[in-house]
Amino acid sequence: MSATRSLPPKTLLDIFKVALKIQLIDEKVRGLLMSGRMAAVFYSPRGQEILAACMGVNLKPTDYLVTTYRGMHDQVAKGIPLRQLFAEYYGKATGTCKGKGGPMHITYPTAGIMVTTGVVGAGLPIANGLALASQLKGDGRVTVVTFGDGASNIGAFHESLNMASLWKLPVIFLCQNNGYGECTKYDKATAVANIADRAASYNMRGVTVDGNDAQAMHEAMREAVERARSGEGPTLLEAKTFRFMGHYFGDPGAYIPKEEYAAALARDPMPIWRANVLKCGAATEADLESLAKEINAEIDDALQFALDSAPPDVREIDVDIYAAGAHA
Repeated sequence: MSATRSLPPKTLLDIFKVALKIQLIDEKVRGLLMSGRMAAVFYSPRGQEILAACMGVNLKPTDYLVTTYRGMHDQVAKGIPLRQLFAEYYGKATGTCKGKGGPMHITYPTAGIMVTTGVVGAGLPIANGLALASQLKGDGRVTVVTFGDGASNIGAFHESLNMASLWKLPVIFLCQNNGYGECTKYDKATAVANIADRAASYNMRGVTVDGNDAQAMHEAMREAVERARSGEGPTLLEAKTFRFMGHYFGDPGAYIPKEEYAAALARDPMPIWRANVLKCGAATEADLESLAKEINAEIDDALQFALDSAPPDVREIDVDIYAAGAHA
């Protein structure tokens, strides 16, 4: 990777805006679950906001995203409308999947969000298919597939990287390495220090970066997107980060040593990059307070929209489930 460029104040602010929206949505959803006002399976991305924001600001609305059950941050960064997102969380007909997907299976092709998979690593070969279609059509789209460090040890990871490199597909494999595969610490399950080092086995570009460093993450993502869009092929981009919540909502994360957690919390990217935004003059305290109020108002509107929406009609139980003509 080339030397990291200093980001313009506007870019830093754009990244922080997206990251703050992710953080505030996460806080709202966890609050709703804790109070019993929402019943859903939820995997918090708290701590991984900055890396998703850096991904989002480097992509076009027409680019493709394939993500995982811990994917709210990716979906928001890619531009999913909050009304439809919350409606899907509540299983309503106005949701992104008409209430049939829930938080673990969000799709919204209008924003390029093609798949959210609940199966570890299952999105990798699907991303290759999307990238191959773009390559054959010559439409200039880039596909990004996000996954955790645990997924890097399944067969589909290696098969997908090999095929993507062989065909020089316009795909970016974005590994969000938060240090734990469910409750197993990274070095207890993976022999290599950096997942991106595996890229060399497939003659592919591999980059490891601090996913909580907005400047480094933005630069790495920008380069990967440029390479993919210009026909230079795929990149395995490993963003090292940390999740501040358990694997799923309700998991206390007791397996994470207190000292490790405290050290990670001291490097929480949100207050760090908030301070950087203020320091570079991109915004004032009043600006950021106003921004938070604006985002919270959008969240409250989305929540009310979801609550007011109707559930799916039982007569449409098999709509969008089977291919047209499947019952003929």
